[in-house]
Amino acid sequence: MKRIKEVIVVEGKDDTKQINKAVVADTIETRGSAIPDETLGLIEELAETRGIIIFTDPDFSGEKIRKIVSKAVPEAKHAFLPKKEGVPTKAGGSLGVEHASAAAIREALANLYTEVEDAPELISQSELMAAGLIGGAQSKQRREMLGEILKIGYVNAKQLRKRLRMFGVSKSQFDEAISKISGKIKEQQNDK
Repeated sequence: MKRIKEVIVVEGKDDTKQINKAVVADTIETRGSAIPDETLGLIEELAETRGIIIFTDPDFSGEKIRKIVSKAVPEAKHAFLPKKEGVPTKAGGSLGVEHASAAAIREALANLYTEVEDAPELISQSELMAAGLIGGAQSKQRREMLGEILKIGYVNAKQLRKRLRMFGVSKSQFDEAISKISGKIKEQQNDK
């Protein structure tokens, strides 16, 4: 099994168990989105000595934790799990890393991003609209597909430009992803 040098920031012990089925790694658990100052201090120390990877659930709470930790450790690496990979097998469970397969976890950890401070805006609002990512009937579905293709996680329309800029997604990466989305949507329509 592959060993991860950085410490992985996760939400809870079930996430740690699932990650350890996929890779050999140390984790630190936030135990929810109300991260104690002591835990945040430990995360900051670990970032200095080993580096950290933020790997939270693909939901509102996970995004909240990601923002809190990113603010404290701007140089943190980010791993994103597609929503479809975190769906619970039992009814009533919540979306999360603890439900992901070992292969999905390894894939997310193989495609890390680091925020780029003061990155230039490469994709405009009008390009997002033209690509059908905002303001359209299938925009949410297209954003989900974009997040999976680029491995940047799902974001709502309001946060999309920021996420693309933050992770330095180039115009060519964006255009290639949009081309793949268009192809997938055509396939889906032809299958109907």
